[in-house]
Amino acid sequence: QVQLVESGGGLVQAGGSLRLSCAASGNIKSINAMSWYRQAPGKQRELVATITRGGSPNYVDSVKGRFIISRDNAKYTVSLQMGSLKPEDTAVYYCRAGIVPFTTLVELYYWGQGTQVTVSS
Repeated sequence: QVQLVESGGGLVQAGGSLRLSCAASGNIKSINAMSWYRQAPGKQRELVATITRGGSPNYVDSVKGRFIISRDNAKYTVSLQMGSLKPEDTAVYYCRAGIVPFTTLVELYYWGQGTQVTVSS
């Protein structure tokens, strides 16, 4: 069974930093793009950052210059280094990845369970 598990969420003061990690596991042939999304209560889930298999990142404008997405293809992990955090960053952060399992040999999209990030003012 392919799974994505996030970790690293928590409570942090405004201006602080937090690093989120997401690890994929299971019978995986390969992983394509990996992304971080976030969703606050009552709001739509938004794409925060994406990184291609080759390591090319893309960010939503609101986090540019503050967040850095990275990945380790050997470890099947993706991280989100969040700096200069603002209360507006408070949300549940989700990891998403396009994964090709050995059982299907076609790309499927998987979501992690989410990790809560709370930024206090």
